[in-house]
Amino acid sequence: MEAVNDVKTETPMGILFVDDEKNVLQSLKRLFMDHDYEITLANSGEEALEVLKNNSDIGLIVSDQRMPGLSGVDFLEKSRELLPDAIRILLTGYADINAVADAINRGGAYRYITKPWDDDDLIQVINDAANRFSLVQENKRLQAVIEKKNDELERWNAQLEYYVQEQTLEIQNKNTELEKLNIDLKHDFMDTIASFSSLIELRDKKMCNHSKYVAALSVRIAEAMGLKGDEIEDMKIAALIHDIGMIGISDATLARGYLIMEKERKKEFLQHPVRGQAAIDSVEGLRAAGILIRHHHENYDGSGFPDCLKEEKIPLGARIISIADYIEIMMNSSESKKAMDDLIAQVKSECGKRFDPEIFPYVEKPMQELYDRGTIKDNLVEKELLVEDIEIGMTLSRNVESGTGLVLLSRDTILDAKSISSMKRYYALDPSQSGVFVWVER
Repeated sequence: MEAVNDVKTETPMGILFVDDEKNVLQSLKRLFMDHDYEITLANSGEEALEVLKNNSDIGLIVSDQRMPGLSGVDFLEKSRELLPDAIRILLTGYADINAVADAINRGGAYRYITKPWDDDDLIQVINDAANRFSLVQENKRLQAVIEKKNDELERWNAQLEYYVQEQTLEIQNKNTELEKLNIDLKHDFMDTIASFSSLIELRDKKMCNHSKYVAALSVRIAEAMGLKGDEIEDMKIAALIHDIGMIGISDATLARGYLIMEKERKKEFLQHPVRGQAAIDSVEGLRAAGILIRHHHENYDGSGFPDCLKEEKIPLGARIISIADYIEIMMNSSESKKAMDDLIAQVKSECGKRFDPEIFPYVEKPMQELYDRGTIKDNLVEKELLVEDIEIGMTLSRNVESGTGLVLLSRDTILDAKSISSMKRYYALDPSQSGVFVWVER
């Protein structure tokens, strides 16, 4: 029978043959001379154990059973302790079933071969055993590689998880910073709009704080109606600068009053809502507010200007500003309870003509909340204080103006840390000729 399946490795596999007969050992050595194995011989079990202690690369052990001293089974059992992975084969010249059983059970034998053997059969058995050992060793090597890779992967996963957590925390912190910057930017933007509104009103001291009150009342009405978010913000901006188009109208025209204006002056006046929209249209963030500015003089019945829109075609924000603008103009000279009651009745009479009747139910309460604060209470008295003596929570009884007449804070403002800090800064830059007037208890 021709031998097959020789094992080819970079380092030849070591085979240890153990037999007390030297001629048997030499016969085995010659038989495997042309095969790719590293052959080692031992004449006894004791000698073979010493060989194993110094040759851990031996993968196959073939031992005779009948030997002086250690028997084959005893030797295989002890060899199992030294090289547990080695493949063990028992050679026996006797049909001793007990020895075979012991070789398998105690010595962990892979096969047993009877003497005398057939060379081709023995070569085949040795090659199969060598292949088995190689497969086991390769499996262990691959298992070790897998375990190593798994350990590396576990470390990578831990590092990745830490990195992800770190990045997530950093992103959250950046988002928090960004949100704060956006809030600060939004506040700065609204402060700029409010300051610009004050500059517009410098043209007519009688209208001081008019836009601020129109904006405050508009927002209160809108909130009562359930409006939220951008709708309220756009409306507030529009209310603060709704008269921006007046900048392009001459003082002579404004001084005449609309009812007694000549035709050309009326034509000029009627253009101010369009001019107001055009003035801010280049700023994309103000375009929605610009539409409300254009239409805040439209009447519900279509008799307003500049486009004679009517009813639902007039933007809701413009309809709200229209009512708030009218109320503020009428309340500017008097804030008595009777004046408010009369004005509410007057506004109601104009619903369906000048004003949207759907808005009217939401007007009275915001109006009272806003203007009742301006009436002098029996238990309060107006007092002038130095700016250094102002405290958080005080309410202004008059506008706070800089030395050059710029309105810094409007009457009825409840002072907080930010407004006090702003007031002190302006007083240092543009000193006022008077102190700060506030309401205090008698």
